[in-house]
Amino acid sequence: MAAPPVARPGAAERVQKVLAALGLASRREAEQWIRAGRLTVNGKPAALGMRVVAQDQIKLDGRLIRRRAASADVPVFLCHRSPGEALLPPRTGHADHSTGASLAARLPRRSGRRFISVSPLPLVDGGLELLTADGAIASRLQRAMRGMEMEFSLRVRGELNAEQEQSIRAGKLDDGSVVRVAQLEPSGGEGSNRWYRLIAVGASGNEIRQIFERAAVTLVRVLRTRVGPLSLPRALPRSHWRELSAEELASLTGSPGSAR
Repeated sequence: MAAPPVARPGAAERVQKVLAALGLASRREAEQWIRAGRLTVNGKPAALGMRVVAQDQIKLDGRLIRRRAASADVPVFLCHRSPGEALLPPRTGHADHSTGASLAARLPRRSGRRFISVSPLPLVDGGLELLTADGAIASRLQRAMRGMEMEFSLRVRGELNAEQEQSIRAGKLDDGSVVRVAQLEPSGGEGSNRWYRLIAVGASGNEIRQIFERAAVTLVRVLRTRVGPLSLPRALPRSHWRELSAEELASLTGSPGSAR
C-alpha cells in the first residue's frame, strides 16, 4: 500500500480544495478526476489527500492549471434571473462550460471557467441570484446566508385566510425543523392573483414553497428580492447582472472582499 501523501511546509492545501477554490470543479468532481488519473502534480499522478503549495504545477489532462494569487480578483455577480431561466449550463464533468442558454454561460469568461450558484432558487422561480467562480467565496457566502434575512415577493392563488397565515408564520417544514418567518404581509393584486411580501431568516426557495404547501396554499411564483443587506436593484433588467463591489461583498461575508 502506498504511503499517505506528506504535507509540505507553508500554505499547503488539498489539491481538490484548490481546484474547487479556482471554480474548476466541486471537490467531489476533483476527486473523480484524481481517481481517473486525469490530474498530475509536478508531473506525477495526483493522489487523494495530496497537498500542494503555490509553486506546484497542477495539470488536468496534460494542460497546466493557472492559479490566481488572490480571491479578491474573482468577482461575485448579482444576477436578476427570470422564472424558468437556467442559471447554470448543463454539467458535463469537464472544466469548461458547455454552451447553453443560461445566465452563467453569458458571464465574462475572464471571471472563471465554472460558476457556482449560492443558495439557488428552484428553476420555476426567479429574482436575486449570486454566482461566482471562486469556491471559497461561494462556501463563505453560503454559510453567511443561513443567518440572513431573505425577502421574497410571492404570488399566490387567492387571498390567504387567517389559518393559512398562521401556518405560514409558524414556518414549520416537513422534517420538523422551523424557518423563522419575520414578516408576512399583502402587497397587492386582486381576484385569484394576490401578492405577498415575506421575510424569513436563511430560507431557501424550496423551504418557502414547502411552508406554503403545508398551509394548503397554491404558490404561483416566488421572486427573491433581498439577501441580507443586498437588494435586487430596480434598474437591473431580467436576465442581466452586475458585479458586486468590494463593500457589498464585505457586507455579506463580514470581510473586505476576501474569503480566505
